Amino acid sequence: MPVTAVDVVVLIAFLGVLKHFNDRRSRRGFPFPPGPRGLPLIGNLFDIPKSRSWVVYKEWARKYGDIMHVSALGKHIVIISSLTTARDLLEKRAANYSDRIVVPMYQLMHLEWFTPVTPWGEDWRRSRRALDRGLRPNAVAQYRPALTAKVHTFLRALRTTPEAFREHIELLQGQIIMSITYGYDVTGHDDHYLGLARGMSEIGPRTILPGAILYNDLPILGYLPEFLPGMGFKALARHGHALNVEARNAPMRWVQDAIKNGTAAPSLTRESIRELEEDPAADQAQGLSDISAASGSLFTAGSDTTTTAMAVFFLVMTLFPDVQQRARAEVDAATRRERLPNYDDRAGMPYVNAVMQEILRWHTVLALGLPHAALEDDVYEGYFIPKGSLIMTNVWVMMHDPEAYPDPDAFNPARYITSDGHFKEDPAVTATFGFGRRLCPGRHLVDSTLYLVIVSVLATFEVRRTPETPAEAAFTDALVSHPEKFACEIVPRGDVPGDLISGRGPA
Repeated sequence: MPVTAVDVVVLIAFLGVLKHFNDRRSRRGFPFPPGPRGLPLIGNLFDIPKSRSWVVYKEWARKYGDIMHVSALGKHIVIISSLTTARDLLEKRAANYSDRIVVPMYQLMHLEWFTPVTPWGEDWRRSRRALDRGLRPNAVAQYRPALTAKVHTFLRALRTTPEAFREHIELLQGQIIMSITYGYDVTGHDDHYLGLARGMSEIGPRTILPGAILYNDLPILGYLPEFLPGMGFKALARHGHALNVEARNAPMRWVQDAIKNGTAAPSLTRESIRELEEDPAADQAQGLSDISAASGSLFTAGSDTTTTAMAVFFLVMTLFPDVQQRARAEVDAATRRERLPNYDDRAGMPYVNAVMQEILRWHTVLALGLPHAALEDDVYEGYFIPKGSLIMTNVWVMMHDPEAYPDPDAFNPARYITSDGHFKEDPAVTATFGFGRRLCPGRHLVDSTLYLVIVSVLATFEVRRTPETPAEAAFTDALVSHPEKFACEIVPRGDVPGDLISGRGPA
C-alpha cells in the first residue's frame, strides 16, 4: 500500500508525542537551555531563520543568553554564542562533542566519506590522520616553492586581466589544492576537476543547515513519489551523488595511473599511496579507500574558504586605503623594491600579520562553523543537552564581541599591534577554523597561501576604489559567506620594476 500524506502526518504526530515523553524522562529534572517557545509537536520549526541566521541568533542571545535551545520536529539544537562556552563543551569535553550530525541529504548523496562531516569513529580517525600528516606545518613548508610559483603566475594573470580578479583567485586556489593533493597541474578555468569542486561547494552548504531542506527534518518524505510538490530534493541528491563519487575517485585514479607510468609528481596522495604499499601489515583496500576519502575531502573542501579570504583581502584594500598604504610600506621596507617578498620576510612584517588576522576575524567565512553533535546526554551549567543534539557555534558573534574587540565592525589591524610595534597573536581567532578535534587540518595551508598572496599583491599592485565601488562591504548569507560582487581598480604600481611581475626579475 503506498504511503499517503495523511500517513506521514499521523506518523509525525506519533513520533513527536513519543519524543516528548522520552525527553521528559531522560532530563532527570534539568531544564533545556533557554530559547524561544515552540509549538506542540513541531517545536521551533518556523522560528529557525532561513537567511543571515547568525544575526538572528545574536538577537536571541541578548534575550536568552550565550547558550540557547530550540527544537524542530523532535530534533534538539543548541546554539552557542560565547567563546568560553564553546571551548568548555567542544574542547574540554571533546570526547562527547566531536561527532557530526546525521544529515539525511548527505546520506542520500552517499557523502559520509567526506571527512568534515564524517561521524565520529574509526573511519573519521583514519582519514583525519592522513590529512594531519600531509598538512602539518613542516609538511606545508615543503610546498612553499610550488605555492610561490603559482602565486607569481597569478600576478601575471592579474596584470593582464585585472577585472577578472575573482576568477584568478579561484583558479589560483584550485591550482594550489590540485598540485598539493594530487600533483596535478590545472591550466585553466575550464578544468574538469575545478568544475567538480565548484559543484560540490555549491551543493554541500545548501543542504546542511537547519531549515535548509525540509527532507532533513522529515526523512519520511523520501517515501513519497517524486512528482509531488516539494520533492525536488531527490533530483538534487542524485546530482550530488554523481558529483561526489567522481570527485572522490577520478583524481585518485589519475594519480594511480601516473604512479604506474612513472610520471606522478610529488603530492599528498602519491606519498600516502607509497607509504601504504611499503607497509606489509596494512589492509591495502581499506588504505586506498582512506586515502581517496582524505584527498577527496581536501580537494573539494580546500578551495571555497580560502578563495573567500583572498577576496576579502581585495575588498579590504578597496575600502580601506590607509590599511593598504601601511601594509605596503612594510613590504617595501623588507624587499627594498628589488624583489618579490618571500616567506623569510614574514617575521619582520607585524602589520601584515595583523591584517591577515583581522581578515579572518572581521568577516567570518563560516559564520556558524560546521555543526557538532553530542554523543551522549550531558549537563552544562545546570542545563540538559540531549544525546544527538546539533551543536551550533555562532563564531561570527564571538568574533564581533565588543568587549574583546572594541568597535567590532571596524576593520582595524592595529588592534593586534603592541605599544612597542610587535604583532600580538589572538588565539581566539583560531575559532574561525573550528573547535577541538574538529579543528580544520588545512589551517596552516590557508595561512601560508593567504600570506604570500597578500604580500605579493601589495608589492606589485595598487587596489583602488571606482565610482561603482559600494560604500560598505556586503556578503552573501550562505554557509560559506562570500563578499558580494564589488568593483575595484587593480593597477601595477608606477614604481614597480616590470620584471618582477613578468617573472623574469629576481625573486
